[in-house]
Order: sequence, then structure tokens, then C-alpha cells
Amino acid sequence: MITQKFINDLSFKTVGCAIEVHKHLGPGLLESVYHNCLVDELESRGIRVKTQIHVPVLYKGKDLGGRLKLDILIEDLMIVELKAVETMIPLYKTQLLSYLKLAGKPKGLLINFHAENIVSQMVPLVTEEFAVLPKE
Repeated sequence: MITQKFINDLSFKTVGCAIEVHKHLGPGLLESVYHNCLVDELESRGIRVKTQIHVPVLYKGKDLGGRLKLDILIEDLMIVELKAVETMIPLYKTQLLSYLKLAGKPKGLLINFHAENIVSQMVPLVTEEFAVLPKE
């Protein structure tokens, strides 16, 4: 059974993987480099990962052809959006929240690798899907 605790534990493991990648590479590289390394780190720990997933945008129940491209989808539960930018702007958080709602996922992480400490700039977000899950 999927619980809030399960998803939070998954989030904790994902952040650990991101820290490991950042520890080895540091800031200043392209997002695609961090993406590939994070996917490898997650998979090496037995975490199921899908990348560059296209999700249809439904408008009033109709698919009008729009598509979202999610950076990383972990265990079909959590979206991870990666950045390698000098300044995190509010739009990135809003974008992730929209992705979560449209994809129907309970939790997401926004991770910026262009930082001295990625945890200090990381943004975790949850949706109503998370709120209705059992805690344990």
C-alpha cells in the first residue's frame, strides 16, 4: 500500500542520490549531465526511474494535443524536476506544481544543482493526492 511515509522515504532516498551526484560533480555543469548521473545513481540503488516522460495535458477532459515532458518520474509516484541555474525563480515551483496536478502525482522535488548546497535550494511539493494517502 502506498502511504505518505513510503513517499517521504522515497523522497529522502532521492535527495541522498542527488547529494551524492553533487558531491562528485559540484556545481557549474549542464542540467543534462546531472540528469544522467542522478538517473544512474537512483537505478544503482534499485529505484525505478523513467525519464523524459510525456504526459498529455487534458483540458476539460479532452486531450487537445499538448504534452508535458517530465525530467524524472520515480516509482511512478514522484516527479523530480532538475535545474542547473544561478537563480531559482518562483515560476519553477509553479511549473512543478502544475506538472504534479496534471500528471496526478502526489509529490515532487525541484532540485537545483547549480548551488553550493543543493538541499538549501531544494523545493519539495505535495498535492491533494498526497494529503489523502494514509500516513503509515
